[in-house]
Amino acid sequence: MAIEPRTRRERITLGVLLSPGLFWLIFFFALPFLLIFIYSFLDRGKFGGLVWEFQFDNYIRFADQLYIRIFIRSIIIAAITTVICLLIGYPMAYWMALQPSRTRNTLLLVIMLPFWTNFVIRTYAWRMILARQGQINQLLIALNIITKENAPTYLNTNGAVILGLIYIWLVAMILACYASITGLDRSLLEAAQDLFANPVRTFFRVTLPLTLPGIISGSILVFVPSFGAFVTPDMLGGGKADMIGNLISQQFGEASDWPFGSAISTILMVVMLFGTLLYFRGLRREKVQS
Repeated sequence: MAIEPRTRRERITLGVLLSPGLFWLIFFFALPFLLIFIYSFLDRGKFGGLVWEFQFDNYIRFADQLYIRIFIRSIIIAAITTVICLLIGYPMAYWMALQPSRTRNTLLLVIMLPFWTNFVIRTYAWRMILARQGQINQLLIALNIITKENAPTYLNTNGAVILGLIYIWLVAMILACYASITGLDRSLLEAAQDLFANPVRTFFRVTLPLTLPGIISGSILVFVPSFGAFVTPDMLGGGKADMIGNLISQQFGEASDWPFGSAISTILMVVMLFGTLLYFRGLRREKVQS
């Protein structure tokens, strides 16, 4: 009998602590997603707006070759961005984790400092750098590699979009890998050395598998927002490297076709959710096998 009030009090406390998070998830995620899901089965009015006639034409329309091409381009750009961020971010995080504590804190501050500026401003800075009269071409002209007359522009290409996305999301990969590497039990590395494993074998057989959760988390943090990006492709792609996020923005904006935009948004969220579940399933299977 003495335990019951304490249990009830703990439940009330837990409910109070969870209520802000539940409120946020319900009103800013679940309900908007439900609304978008319902809109995706409606029809567009003659002058915009919604016609409450349920149908599947919006999903059938997405099977058009034009939209499939944009969808595939978005996956490829997001995948390339994720792989490059991993190839740059993991070694950098590994090197940072080996530094003394004070140096690590300084390096973290240096990495995060540029991201205190609005990312639109930082993306616009890349427009200036990659432009025909930008700093890259000015340097190449000064080195007599190119001339002013044949100076190329690097904007409005898939490469410019990938570069912008890497710049935006590289810090997420570094922080995720850094957290996983710093939590690594160093005694396991010492045990591998005692068993005469060389550094390369120790890395691939001990360090890499144990830091896999950080790699997976960083990959999700980079791939998901890169896949749905629309500001960076719009500013650096110039309409020639549109991604799925740009298509959604156009449907809710200029086209005023909310049902079709909702259908694309639903497909995008389902693909992201499915990919995330596959990641975590693979991680769980890896833990079971280990």
